[in-house]
Amino acid sequence: MTSITSILCLSRHIQSSVNPDLQLSQFDYELPPELIAQTPAAQRSGSRLLHLDAAGQLHDRKFSDLPSLLKAGDLLVFNNTRVIKARLRGSKESGGRVEVLVERITGSRSALAHVRASKSPKPGSRLWLADAFHVTVTGREGELFMLEFPDDALALLEAHGSTPLPPYITHPADEQDDTRYQTVYAREPGAVAAPTAGLHFDEAMLARLAEMGVNSAFVTLHVGAGTFQPVRMENLSEHVMHAERFHVSAATLKAIRETRAAGRRVVAVGTTSVRALESAAAQISDEEVSGDIQGDTRLFITPGYCFHYVDALLTNFHLPQSTLLMLVSALAGMEPIRRAYSHAVQSRYRFFSYGDAMFIETPEHS
Repeated sequence: MTSITSILCLSRHIQSSVNPDLQLSQFDYELPPELIAQTPAAQRSGSRLLHLDAAGQLHDRKFSDLPSLLKAGDLLVFNNTRVIKARLRGSKESGGRVEVLVERITGSRSALAHVRASKSPKPGSRLWLADAFHVTVTGREGELFMLEFPDDALALLEAHGSTPLPPYITHPADEQDDTRYQTVYAREPGAVAAPTAGLHFDEAMLARLAEMGVNSAFVTLHVGAGTFQPVRMENLSEHVMHAERFHVSAATLKAIRETRAAGRRVVAVGTTSVRALESAAAQISDEEVSGDIQGDTRLFITPGYCFHYVDALLTNFHLPQSTLLMLVSALAGMEPIRRAYSHAVQSRYRFFSYGDAMFIETPEHS
């Protein structure tokens, strides 16, 4: 079997445009609402794992089976971003209710945020948040509002904010969510959505993989709320991808180069790791690793994209018509992903952030 990637990826150059023949409706599927996981599995590594192998065959497994799918010398690349308590409720000076979702910390006391209110606050106005402090609206950048905090923004969010659960999770965030909507290896604060493929790993699993000789490396991509925004254009070439900050260290790039030289696989843990790695690849070649790569990325990965650094992917199940579903279709092929998702629905897998996992191998790197 040959994947769409191997058919269309005829060079090692990053493709900067989307195939104009790709349509949004090609990435739709029917999902019964009861399959949307509202709470995490009792144990982090207790989820199911759907394995799409290099021959395009599907295997129902458990996440605890993951070590059997990896080999010594393979490199797992994790996104070590940390979810901040980005959601705040409060009121405007007029008394009207307001809800703030911080999208990006821009300075020690400043941030860009989504603000929901009956009328948008004007520059210079103040918002009283969490019955604890005022922020000042200093301007706008597109749909986002620029906010000035009275003290360290991250500290105030940690003390008074709540975990920003995805819109399809219906309960308010509680103490369990504060822990479980965060990877055990989260280090760099700045995300407003979790890199959910990593939620399945516990310390015992990480230790077991290390003992096997499976290597680990880290990238940082601060996941934004834009990851949940629907694609509104039927012609995908007209879609404008949201921006997210990323950082890939020289050490991680060196580990990738050494893994490839040894004939082993680079396995991305989550689509956010894919976007970080492939965004770095857009800026350098394998022979030019000389330092860290960082910045904003709007990389939109769709079928036909030529992957530079990613050989396999561990991921969750993604929303219909989402950019993340398009990304996994680019890696595995559209038809195999359609079959996999149909099987997952029929087999009652749990979907989205708190749901089950999928391990995707490509024919080129079995």
